[in-house]
Amino acid sequence: MKENGRKQGAASPCAACKLLRRRCAQDCVFAPYFPADEPQKFASVHKVFGASNVNKMLQELPVHQRGDAVSSMVYEANARVRDPVYGCVGAISSLQHQIDVLQTELARAKAEVVYMQMRQFPSMSTSPANNSPENGSPSSTGRLGQSQAKSLFNMDMVVDQGSMGESLWC
Repeated sequence: MKENGRKQGAASPCAACKLLRRRCAQDCVFAPYFPADEPQKFASVHKVFGASNVNKMLQELPVHQRGDAVSSMVYEANARVRDPVYGCVGAISSLQHQIDVLQTELARAKAEVVYMQMRQFPSMSTSPANNSPENGSPSSTGRLGQSQAKSLFNMDMVVDQGSMGESLWC
């Protein structure tokens, strides 16, 4: 059974004390958060923040917030090891850029769908007065019903039909 990051009955030092080559006291502030079987966790945090700073941060926090603080420090330290200049901010910026690109791509795809639907059903974009058999438009039996036409364009987009040219993309 583990208690405070150590096995009961064994004097196994936590990962922090092992790396720092010191005796692990019973009340070691690192022991609950840096167990001996996860040495890489403390190694990256120590490399970025330093053991003394981590010790100060943990002692200043209430016990119930220390676990979250250690998780954040480990995440930031691993990000800093991967990207020493930007760290977490670089990862967040990269993800935000991907979101922006995908939202733009989605908007273009939606616009293209609307454009293709308008080309496929040109009678829907003209006024009802022009849909008479004399004007060469389909007869009333060949046209889509009103409910079908409404569901076809049930999108959250507004399309300016007057500016629709031959191609939507230049």
